[in-house]
Amino acid sequence: MEEAKAFIQEALSRRRMLLVVGNCMVDYEGRASSKLDWGERLLVVKSDGSVMVHRPTGYEPVNWQPPGSIFHVEFEDGKLKIRATRLQPKEVLNIFFDRVYHVFSAELRDEGEFSMYVTEMDMQKALLTMPELVEEGFQPLAAEKELGESGFLDILGQDSQGNLVVVEIKRNPAGREAVLQLERYVKTLREKTGKQVRGVIVAPEIRREAQGLLAALKLEFRQVSPRRCYEVLKAGKGRKLSEFI
Repeated sequence: MEEAKAFIQEALSRRRMLLVVGNCMVDYEGRASSKLDWGERLLVVKSDGSVMVHRPTGYEPVNWQPPGSIFHVEFEDGKLKIRATRLQPKEVLNIFFDRVYHVFSAELRDEGEFSMYVTEMDMQKALLTMPELVEEGFQPLAAEKELGESGFLDILGQDSQGNLVVVEIKRNPAGREAVLQLERYVKTLREKTGKQVRGVIVAPEIRREAQGLLAALKLEFRQVSPRRCYEVLKAGKGRKLSEFI
């Protein structure tokens, strides 16, 4: 236990990620209070000062503390005590170990960009599930609407004024080709229906070289990220598209 105490103090002082496996008990005092009785668990302390105590099952921690915690390690009544204190608001997490099986620390580097792998079809489903992502009052009428030789519309709908709206979806930043594609769809639909038709590109962003062309053709852009579409699909899991069209 003396060796474990020295190892843990060294890891915390150097702001390294720390893993401790052992038999522990947890007391929490702060916005509420709780006590977790003795059991074999995994303690995770990250380099930003966040703390998680995990049971052997389940993915959520049973106790946790957000980043910025201040740590103190000592022995109390023969038990190894790790205290994690948060100042604003005042919260204290006391973790007592009477047995330590494993300790591990590492200085991890992670500068990778997180990308949510959502397809354009997934984005289409998200917009049909939550049409207000396009704009308030937007009502989808059809998906994958065929326009003859011009191709297929991702979504055809109408706005709150009753105007037809062609929605072109791009998973990646939209460029000139996407703008010209949308312009062809809008022109064809105007000729077929004789009605007022708006065109909207939905994408994470629009490339700089396409912004002027978009404005010149009087088309529109709505910024919607793949991550947002993922969140919408996750929240609406189990619902059928027929509910929205």
